[in-house]
Amino acid sequence: MARATDLGIRIGQLAAGATSSVLDVDGVGLGHSTVWRDEPDPPAGRGIARTGVTVLVVAEDAFTRCCPAGGAVLNGAGECTGLLTAGEWGLLETPVFLTSTLQLGRVYDAACELMLVREPQVAEDFTIPVVAECDDSWLNDARRMQVEHSDVAAAWEAALAARGASAPPPEGSVGSGTGMSCLGFKGGIGTSSRVTAQGHTVGVLLMTNFGDAARLTVDGVPMGRLLTPAPAAGRPAGSCIGVVVTDAPVDGFGCSRLARRIGLGLARTGSTGHHGSGEIFLGTATGLRADRAGRYDGVPMSGAALDPLFEAVVDATEEAVLNSMLGSPTVTGRAGHVSAGLDPDAVVRLLRSHRPPVD
Repeated sequence: MARATDLGIRIGQLAAGATSSVLDVDGVGLGHSTVWRDEPDPPAGRGIARTGVTVLVVAEDAFTRCCPAGGAVLNGAGECTGLLTAGEWGLLETPVFLTSTLQLGRVYDAACELMLVREPQVAEDFTIPVVAECDDSWLNDARRMQVEHSDVAAAWEAALAARGASAPPPEGSVGSGTGMSCLGFKGGIGTSSRVTAQGHTVGVLLMTNFGDAARLTVDGVPMGRLLTPAPAAGRPAGSCIGVVVTDAPVDGFGCSRLARRIGLGLARTGSTGHHGSGEIFLGTATGLRADRAGRYDGVPMSGAALDPLFEAVVDATEEAVLNSMLGSPTVTGRAGHVSAGLDPDAVVRLLRSHRPPVD
C-alpha cells in the first residue's frame, strides 16, 4: 500500500525521519495483533471480526524511569484510561494500548496482568495502563469479545521487536485500526514523523475513525468534493486517538501542549470534531525522564522553544491521517458493510490537476 510520501505529497517544510513514523524516536516500538475472522452470527459463532490491538512502547523501562506525559481532549465522547493520572502527575508509566470500544476492559485487564509479570512491583505500587478506544462496530461484530489476552501480549512483543526498524511499521487496516473508517473511506493506523532544525524528532501515531467524505482534504485540496463517484455515505461521527512522542526534553506540561496540536493537524484533513466523536490525545517525551517520585533527570524545554515541536506535530498529524487511509484496502465487514479504500491514483491525479507543480 502507498504512503503519502510515495505519492509525492509533502506536508509542511520540515524533513521527515528515516521511516517517517514513531519508530524514528529512539527506543519507541509499535506492534499490532489483528483479529480477522468470519464466523456465523452469535450465538452460533462469534460473527464477523474486524478488530484488534495496537501497542505503542515509548520506553521499555517507563515504569521505573517514567516518561513525561500530558493529555488533551478535543471532543470527549470516548475513553482513555490513565489519561487523568498522566495529567495529574505529568508522567507515563506503561505502553499505550489501542483497541475498539467494547474491548477496552478486556485489553485493560490483559495490560495489568502483563505489567505484573514484567514489573512485579506493580502489585505494591499500582499503575494505570493507558488504554484508548474507537468504535469499530460498523465493520466489526461487537456482540462478542473478539480480543483475547494473547492478542494483547503478541502486540506488545511485536512492539518491542519493532524498535530500531529501518522500515515504517504496518499501517491502515492492522491491529486496532482493522475496523476503523475515516473521512468516508477506510481508515485505521497511521503514523509519521518530523525532525526539527534543532535535531529533535517528533513522531505521531493515530487511530483514525472520524469525519465524512465531503470534507476530506489532502494537502489543501478539497479531495472529498472532487472525487467521483463519492463513497457510500457512512456514519460521520467516530473518533481519533492520537499520540505524539518526541526525544526532546519536554516536561508533562509541555507534553500536554504538544498533544493539543494534534487537533490542528486533524482539522487540516477535514475533521470538525462531531458531537459523537472522541478526539483524545496524549503527548509524551523520552528526552527527559523521572523517577517514581516525579524527580526529573534534566532541565525541560519550555516557552517559545517548543514552537518547532508544535509545527512538527501538526504536519506529522496531517500526514499520519493520509497514511492511515492510503494504507487501507477496501474492507467488507459485518452485515455486508463496506468501507472503501482511498484510491491513490485518483488522489495523485486530482492533486496534479488542482495545483501547479512544485519544483
